[in-house]
Amino acid sequence: MSASTDAQSPRRREPTEVPQGVPGWLVALLAVASGMTVANLYYAQPLLSTLSGVFHISTATAGALITLTQIGYVVGMLFLVPLGDRLEKRSLITVLLTVTTIALLVAGLATSFPMLLIASLVSGATSVVAQILVPFAASLAPDHARGRVVGRVMSGLLTGILLSRTLSSVVSDLVGWRVVFLGSAALMAVLAVALRAALPQHAPTTTLPYHHVLRSTVQLVRTHPALVRRGLYQAAMFAAFSAFWTTVSFVLTGPHFHYSSVGVGVFALVGAAGAAVAPLAGHWADRGLVRPMTGVAFLVAALSFALAGFGGHSVVLLALAAILIDVAVQASLILGQHTVYQLDPAARARLNSAFIAMFFAGGAAGSQIGSVVYHAGGWTALTALGAALPLVALLYWSTERRQRSTGEQGTANL
Repeated sequence: MSASTDAQSPRRREPTEVPQGVPGWLVALLAVASGMTVANLYYAQPLLSTLSGVFHISTATAGALITLTQIGYVVGMLFLVPLGDRLEKRSLITVLLTVTTIALLVAGLATSFPMLLIASLVSGATSVVAQILVPFAASLAPDHARGRVVGRVMSGLLTGILLSRTLSSVVSDLVGWRVVFLGSAALMAVLAVALRAALPQHAPTTTLPYHHVLRSTVQLVRTHPALVRRGLYQAAMFAAFSAFWTTVSFVLTGPHFHYSSVGVGVFALVGAAGAAVAPLAGHWADRGLVRPMTGVAFLVAALSFALAGFGGHSVVLLALAAILIDVAVQASLILGQHTVYQLDPAARARLNSAFIAMFFAGGAAGSQIGSVVYHAGGWTALTALGAALPLVALLYWSTERRQRSTGEQGTANL
């Protein structure tokens, strides 16, 4: 069965309620919840030097922890998020957060690096709750305000990504790295209870069997060229983002700056300023400015890495580059999600699954390749890689009008 057929199937169920607006407190809760869950992917980034000493492994091997966590997230996006269209969302979220809690407890009690890797893989997979909440918010929002509502929720998610490093660094320095994971486990347990109590029931939008749901996700990729295009755009951007944040800690703790883990965490705070662009990007999307602002985001990202290349001896330039990189990546993400959610309202969870899986695969590759490039060629090589990725996306972006003029379907809102 094709994705479009599924969207029109008489077996499709409408959501239990479709309110004309989303209460501000609920948007705030969704934003906080998204930030708290996605933060689980990044707590380990500033701890790599500490973990390499604890488990007697190289820093390159320690970097595999970030890569494997993001791979887990991709697996969750492909196999768990599509269930958001098949199952009642509130119950699904509760189950996933329970598993996340258990995995984080195991990570905090890990006695070996492989044990920590496996626990992180599982917690990464189930932390996709954030990507069930975002399309949930999109479904609750009225059409005229969908971009702004999604932008506000995404600002919470993106703030969680950026503040996770600071929180992890401070907690690790004060009470040890294990408390980072154990504390997050406690937060996930509280969040499971809070969301269970606060979220409205939201019925499935399809009654297809699970394997058909997975098959229909593949069909959506084939049916909507805009989904693939936006996924590839964001894969390039997130690869650059991950390469920067995975390796900048090595620069800051190196001979030029001598930062402690807390210092690295404080530096990560500057990137949080970039989250402020998310609601603004949602406003651009609602005004029909998706395509031009996407091109601007690619240019800003490339120029940011050029600036970072000159920042190997200047923390001010590094900080400015970090802010601009985060602004560009977040703007591109919000613009992309706005396009993707319009493709098929009955399949938003599956569309989001494919979209996020594509760009987190880019992020996982960026983390690993960035570590290799940095250790082989230093900061200059890393920033050259980071600048090249959005420039490749920009070249691809330049083909949009030509492809539309020759009949490409599904890109009208790019």
